[in-house]
Formats: sequence, structure tokens, C-alpha cells
Amino acid sequence: MEFTGEDTIDHTPRDEIVRVFTGNAFDLVGERERTDFKIDTGNRWIDESFEIKMRNHKKETVEIRVVEHLYRWTTWKITKESNFHLKTDAQTVEFRIPVKPDEEQTVSYTVHYTW
Repeated sequence: MEFTGEDTIDHTPRDEIVRVFTGNAFDLVGERERTDFKIDTGNRWIDESFEIKMRNHKKETVEIRVVEHLYRWTTWKITKESNFHLKTDAQTVEFRIPVKPDEEQTVSYTVHYTW
């Protein structure tokens, strides 16, 4: 074990989840860019594409969790993706990407919203 920082814990009922912030991983770097955006208000849809680049400057392989919140509308579908995603709730997806030491990985996806 290694002490990396500290945080305060509020009153928490027994058997509940506690989240503790232990600091930032300065040797893991991520860059997010919107690469495309199309809207058709007459037919009521939006297509939006993103690319997330991740670099690992650690000496060991890590799994980076890319969490994306699909906030534009409640009806959506991932139409294109470079890696498999997990739907964690109604408007959140997560990509889990293993990144080797001194390696860069890229996740890209397109989401189609309708209303």
C-alpha cells in the first residue's frame, strides 16, 4: 500500500459505498476532441463524434476508464465505436482501455441522438 493523499469522509451508513479522492494520476494523460457535429432540426436528430487520446507514462500497464456523459438528449445510440462500451446508466457510457507503458491509445465513437 501507498499513501497518496487524503480526503474527508462524511457520515456514511453501514454497507454503503464510500468514494475517497486520493489524488490525480499525473503520469496518465488524456485529450478529448469533438471531431464531427451534424444536426437536422427538421428531422430531429444530432450526430456527434469524439476522439479521446490516452497516454501512459507509468512503468506498468494500466486500464484507463473513459467515462462519457451523453447529455444532449435521453434517446441516443452509439452508431460507431473503436472499442466496446459499457452502458453504466441511462446517459453514461464507459470504455475500459488497457494502455501499456509509454503507449498511446485512441478511443473514438459517434452518438446519434433523436427527439
